[in-house]
Amino acid sequence: MLDLTEVSLTVDEREALRLADLQGLSHEEGGELMEVSRATFGRILRNARRIVADAIINGKAIKVEGGNYEIVIRPRIFVCENCGYEWEEPPGTGRPQCCPSCKGEELTRK
Repeated sequence: MLDLTEVSLTVDEREALRLADLQGLSHEEGGELMEVSRATFGRILRNARRIVADAIINGKAIKVEGGNYEIVIRPRIFVCENCGYEWEEPPGTGRPQCCPSCKGEELTRK
């Protein structure tokens, strides 16, 4: 096995990547979920992306570590901007593609 140089990603940086790039949330939505300002969320995300890009481009391993955090499982409630329908999605299922009622794609998380 190769001995790779490691880069460190904090738990906060990993979470920002998950919210923005995996779930497709805006900086405002991500900041609300992480309980930080939109600007702070953007700074965390920008740094995380730089670290991940360095790892991918330069063949480095990514180590997630550090930080103070608490895992909180909250209901994920979405609202359709087209018809106003509200519904709950189970944790870990990603962002819904469309409204289950009208199939509209303009969704926000409550």
